[in-house]
Amino acid sequence: MKKYRNKGFTLLIAVLVTGLMLSIGIAIYGITSKEIVLSSIGRESQFSFYAADTGVECALYWDQKGGKFSTTTASTLTCANTTVADGGGVGYEVPMTFQFEVARFCSIVSVTKSLTHPRTKVESKGYNTTCEETENPLRVERAIRVTY
Repeated sequence: MKKYRNKGFTLLIAVLVTGLMLSIGIAIYGITSKEIVLSSIGRESQFSFYAADTGVECALYWDQKGGKFSTTTASTLTCANTTVADGGGVGYEVPMTFQFEVARFCSIVSVTKSLTHPRTKVESKGYNTTCEETENPLRVERAIRVTY
């Protein structure tokens, strides 16, 4: 009679171990999927930062090279193979704004000249999408400001 008392005990242990392993697997999957989303957001943020940095560097290059942001004379400049017209010539304390795209990333740059220190303020906003995609919920913006 004792032989039949332990019948089904192995099945109970197998179900408990399987449930435990399934719970651990689901927890690991949840953590992994959140980490993938987080790293994706970090990557897109870096693309936005690089676009903003490109905008600042372009504005600094043209301002230092030839005074393309003069307050009295309008001029044309080129950033990332995009010709930007009407740089400069708007007077003091009026931002001169232009935009261009590098690959699929957008840079919107604003240069303001002043009579007081700091005499030049360059603000660049970088986006991980093109300049036309303004309603994209995954659009990330990073900005850089340089004054001198």
